[in-house]
Amino acid sequence: MSIDEQIKAYFAAQPEPKRSDMEELHRIILEVMPKCRLWFLDGKDDSGKTVSNPNVGYGTQTIKYANGNTREFYQVGISANTIGISVYILGIEDRKYLAQAYGKDLGKAKITGYCIKFKALSDIRIETLKAAIRYGVDQTAI
Repeated sequence: MSIDEQIKAYFAAQPEPKRSDMEELHRIILEVMPKCRLWFLDGKDDSGKTVSNPNVGYGTQTIKYANGNTREFYQVGISANTIGISVYILGIEDRKYLAQAYGKDLGKAKITGYCIKFKALSDIRIETLKAAIRYGVDQTAI
């Protein structure tokens, strides 16, 4: 199955209204990052054990570990969670930045480090989320 097919199947497996919100969020992120690489991670490790929720990734960056190793990974990700949707904006050094810069204007969302969680798209301001995504992508494009 192609990555696009995996993403569509993942969204289709979500209950409404989460399904529609995730499809709309996917469209919004592709609007912000039109030529980005798409990723789909099923949440399983190499042995097939579930270690996280499945997630869709957008863009690419090189993550550098303390031991000197590097790994290619996405810049922005989305995942369904038990109460709604999580948006991950990876690669921002300051773990307080997202909450400080976008928290007041974002709406009903919980922001921790690099994760923005909300129940429904209607609970947040889309333009503020787009600005946070653009900031994160700019940080990892350096």
